[in-house]
Amino acid sequence: MEAAFKILFVDDEPDLAPLIRQKFRRHVRDGLLMLDFAGDGVEALEKLDIDPEIEIIVTDINMPRMDGLTLLGRLREREQQQKAIVVTAYGDMENIRTAMNQGAFDFLTKPIDLSDLEVTLNNAREVVAREREAVFVREAIGRYLSDEVAQAVLADTDSLALGGERREVSVLMSDLSGFSALSERLEPERVVELLNVYLGRMTEVIDEYGGTIDEFIGDAILVIFGAPIPRTDHAERAVACAVAMQCAMKDVNTKMSKRDLPDLEMGIAVNTGEVVVGNIGSEKRAKYGVVGSPVNLTSRIQALAASGEVVISTTTKDKVGDHVRLGTSQEVAMKGFVERILVHFVVGVGGEYNLDVPVTTADPLTALTVPLACTYTPLDGKEIVDGELKAQMVRLSPNQAVVLTAQPVAERTDIKLTIPIESDGMLEDVYAKVVEAETTSVGGPMLTIRFTSVSDEAAAELERLRMAGTAKASV
Repeated sequence: MEAAFKILFVDDEPDLAPLIRQKFRRHVRDGLLMLDFAGDGVEALEKLDIDPEIEIIVTDINMPRMDGLTLLGRLREREQQQKAIVVTAYGDMENIRTAMNQGAFDFLTKPIDLSDLEVTLNNAREVVAREREAVFVREAIGRYLSDEVAQAVLADTDSLALGGERREVSVLMSDLSGFSALSERLEPERVVELLNVYLGRMTEVIDEYGGTIDEFIGDAILVIFGAPIPRTDHAERAVACAVAMQCAMKDVNTKMSKRDLPDLEMGIAVNTGEVVVGNIGSEKRAKYGVVGSPVNLTSRIQALAASGEVVISTTTKDKVGDHVRLGTSQEVAMKGFVERILVHFVVGVGGEYNLDVPVTTADPLTALTVPLACTYTPLDGKEIVDGELKAQMVRLSPNQAVVLTAQPVAERTDIKLTIPIESDGMLEDVYAKVVEAETTSVGGPMLTIRFTSVSDEAAAELERLRMAGTAKASV
């Protein structure tokens, strides 16, 4: 049911209220109108403070304490959005011009012609209804686009047409570490609650840095900088946004703790290149999006990011220049790309932003008295790319481990571990990323892995093994 329109009548004549109530009794009874009355401008402002949702004001001019023209001026100063209809016995041109200059919607003279008043109120209601609809549209668009982008779309009707254009942009992609395994352990309602907290906070940060959210892909976020609004500093904004998003994870996890939800960790990548941006889809359903090889490369680079890291391409590094502070760089082979790609790990961004990526402190590794035999399978995304490979875990901490294996594994590879335990069971909900791979003196690869997802039960068992410093050795 449509919400009732709220009308405030401001007049010091005591006979007005009964007359108006009688005239509009059916509208009030049917829930179409809500009426209120004030004796002068002072009382009217007090009522507006109590109920700012009043949409139409019908006011006399000549009243004690505060007249109607002064009331109009005060409403304008307060940027009140109500439609004001002035009703007065003084129908001279000077008052009419003053009232209209103060923002009056319309002007009527006394004695009030109730039929004329009804027509004027209906006109005001139609305007209010259109404005309500416009606000709804802006708010609806604002759920999918930043306020700045939404305003640009509403201001340019041509922007709604299907089609695209080539443009250099920076693309940001973020992804939660171990979310798939986490979502299997939580009830669906809790997963949605977790995502809403996380995505809500990330959206705030993205809006702050002028990014356009292309889409949410489960727990992943794809963001464009430099379109639809062109920005010469799109690369710097994107990198600064990525760093700010990592900084905001502290707030996210504080909220998670209050809701008895697990902490989250995230990896982010930024890449810059020429893409096609525009409205993609059909006449009935379309979205503003981005397509091109740089988007695919961003996804690949993001897969290299461990928890808490920001990884950028060389094109982004060159575009940002001296404002980006880098740690290490690494050349990697990527599926779908012929040449090896050089990527860079960000530690901070300078310039006007001056932010540092929060430092992830690795817990001290404990050497295991008896190496812990285990197996692992390399992953490409969520797909297993090789069979089970044998390994021995020789050092362990709550968030990382060192394993020896006969098979070489590339750095930044995601793996799934299976670990036998003394109860003749298996720890299977253990996922990690290879952050360092080196060859030992005896010729076998030694991998330093960082855990990305570990169930509570597996974490408790690994901690028991670490504290004991020993484990059952069997494969």
